Amino acid sequence: MTLLENTAAEAAKSFTFGVTDYIVFVLMLLTSAGIGVYFGFFSKSKNTTDEYLMGSKQMKTIPIAISLVASQLSGIAIMSVPAENYTFGFSYFFMVVAMILVVPILNYIIIPVFYKNNISNCYEYLQMRFDKRTRKLITASFVFNAFLMLPVYIFVPALAFSQVTGINIHLINAIVCSICIFYTMLGGIKAVVWTDVVQAGIMVTSVVLVGILGTIKVGGLGKVFELAEEGGRLDFYYGLDPRVRNSVISLFTGGILLWTGHIGLNQSCVQRIVSLPSMENARRALILTGIGVLIIMGFNSFSGIVMFARYAGCDPIKAGIVQKPDKMMPFFVQDIMGHLKGMPGVFISCVFSAALSTMSANLNSLAGVVYFDYIKPFIRHTDERANTIMKIFVVAMGSYCILGGLVVQKFNSILQTIVTITSLSYGAVIGVFLVGMFVPRVNGKCVFTGIGVSFAVMLWIIVNAQMRFKSGAMKYEPLPTTLDRCEEYNFYGLITNLNVTTPAPPLETPLVTTAFGSNRPFSIYEISFYWYKLIGLILIAITSIALSYVWKREDDEKYDPKLYSPVIWRFIPKAPKEMESLPLKTPPPSLAEDGGNTTTILLPDGGGDPPTNGNLKQ
Repeated sequence: MTLLENTAAEAAKSFTFGVTDYIVFVLMLLTSAGIGVYFGFFSKSKNTTDEYLMGSKQMKTIPIAISLVASQLSGIAIMSVPAENYTFGFSYFFMVVAMILVVPILNYIIIPVFYKNNISNCYEYLQMRFDKRTRKLITASFVFNAFLMLPVYIFVPALAFSQVTGINIHLINAIVCSICIFYTMLGGIKAVVWTDVVQAGIMVTSVVLVGILGTIKVGGLGKVFELAEEGGRLDFYYGLDPRVRNSVISLFTGGILLWTGHIGLNQSCVQRIVSLPSMENARRALILTGIGVLIIMGFNSFSGIVMFARYAGCDPIKAGIVQKPDKMMPFFVQDIMGHLKGMPGVFISCVFSAALSTMSANLNSLAGVVYFDYIKPFIRHTDERANTIMKIFVVAMGSYCILGGLVVQKFNSILQTIVTITSLSYGAVIGVFLVGMFVPRVNGKCVFTGIGVSFAVMLWIIVNAQMRFKSGAMKYEPLPTTLDRCEEYNFYGLITNLNVTTPAPPLETPLVTTAFGSNRPFSIYEISFYWYKLIGLILIAITSIALSYVWKREDDEKYDPKLYSPVIWRFIPKAPKEMESLPLKTPPPSLAEDGGNTTTILLPDGGGDPPTNGNLKQ
């Protein structure tokens, strides 16, 4: 056995759970299951689809806000965001800051449209504004993304648990998935929201403690930023080269689209927002959500910088103790909190809580979307039958998530994989809603074609980008780390006398696009994946607006102001409205042939005066 293998084996022995940690973790799971039992068997609520999916629109503001925050903090965020900041620097924080602009966008541009039209399923809007096939296409993309993402949400925390306990990753994946299926199936949206409230408390406690205790371990806030600055983690790229992986502009723009799409235009979140009794409640909930996301995701990003400062000069990945960045966070938590009884258990409970909140919300909304869009049209609908079918679907999807872990295990960078997969349709989905709310002249035929163009072009770009990664033309090497100060750390005596050879530099500079620049001719296939959402949005906007001059709306087609964002109501053309028939005493010359008979005059709705040439007969 090599020295590195011995080191890793010793690390596995030292970084393990204690009895207290297991108790904390089990209590979290039992609490989640207990909430499901309560709302499934003891809560005095009606067995209706409205109750199961929306809590009869009587949900409370603060629990919904907490639930929305919890659903943004998936296990992926807890694990992969610190790893992203550790590996590529603190630029990711600009994606978090984008939430400041997103809250007013949601409150005054998007969510009012759903309330004005009494919409419970955001994809209903697309049928009202465009046509049924547009709704079905976007619904299909939501279902497709859910099928891709759900196995990832729960597998990431299972990865963390396996890292610190040694328990088989697929066994714990199956157990926790089963708990999530149980309470989501029994309790519906109320169980989802109230388990989110409990789980959010665990998340906040853990994320804040990791940041604070890690900072203390390093030697204070000043020391953290000093070491991060030395290691290049605070270097930000403000330029316009889209091939740079993490630029300020790409992350800020991508953040606006990410949060807008995920909170305001994704059924798993919209379903909870519109379960509130009024628009005012929704606005307050979204403000609280924005504050919560800024605080917790900010701490989460900061943890990556603290983690780098802790291991500056002795990288556990380069030392062979940790296999890849996505496994760094559990190692870090055990390092700084392992001596505190129960704290590693709190962190792992935090990661699982984040995963459970995201997974349960997606399962609940997915069950509703699939039932109402794909099953209800073909059966005789009753509330009891609908609830039974949705519960069966939740169980089936949960079982699929357990099996999906076998595939997710093969991913290298989970965050990059997720952003790339979702970007295939994410930009088009955001684009179709925004075009619908802002451009009245675009009709269903135009936007349906635009969706197809956006999907096809994004698929072509993503496939070619992955081919370039495979060929070596693109290579995202992380910021440099070293092992030259390992004697100062002595992680429980695990890192000693490591002889890591550095490969000799190549004789010729290779032509390659890296995370921080490129010496190759420009190619759209080599741009950062953080730009994908914006490209998808632009494609559908340009295509559908251009086609609206070819496939024009009918001249007498009515414009319903409720279908458009409030900010453009004053610019919407008013539909023609037939006035009451009025007999004319002296008809205008153009109507003389009519002999002065009663004539119908068409006026714009809400504007214009009757003709003045001739007195109106009483």
